[in-house]
Amino acid sequence: MSSQPKAPAQEAAANTHHGHSHGHDAGHGTLKGYVIGFVLSVILTAIPFWLVMADVFDSKALTGFLVMALCVVQIVVHMVYFLHMNPRSEGGWTMMALIFTLIIVGIALSGSLWVMHHLNTNMMPMTHEMMKNMP
Repeated sequence: MSSQPKAPAQEAAANTHHGHSHGHDAGHGTLKGYVIGFVLSVILTAIPFWLVMADVFDSKALTGFLVMALCVVQIVVHMVYFLHMNPRSEGGWTMMALIFTLIIVGIALSGSLWVMHHLNTNMMPMTHEMMKNMP
């Protein structure tokens, strides 16, 4: 190798190729971070499953609210531990992505609840006798 200094363009290209620089300060995940994210995801999946299957609360509204709240927490866990989103990386664009994601999740959750409520309210009630005569 020669001891001559490299041109700035060559040095930047060498750093990009070997250093895997992506032009932002977002850190790539570590094994510890991925394991923490995985464990949190499993816990945040098991708790709603347990709440529903064990019929822990008498109030279905409370159970639904807790399941949705844990859903939002799990989305944030995925964004932080697996997508490596934080307010310092990429000039704040990830914060805008987080806000956009939360708005979309809010629309999806409230829309799903609205549709399920209205389907439940407006469906024609069936008696046990009517269900026996169905094909």
